Amino acid sequence: MGYVVAMGQSGDSVKPKSSAEARKERLAAELRANLQRRKGQTRARRKGAMDEADGLPGSQGDERP
Repeated sequence: MGYVVAMGQSGDSVKPKSSAEARKERLAAELRANLQRRKGQTRARRKGAMDEADGLPGSQGDERP
């Protein structure tokens, strides 16, 4: 569980975050990471570089067992 320290307070008087606050911060961090990844993909496409992935592993043709 994370802790929040208000500005101007010492580290010994911390209060735990609620689960809703922790979830909100975690989701915000995931959203930022996703945005950065997508921006990088867009920049790579503009430069003419191909994505590392060649498609889905299951879409390699009509080969059926």
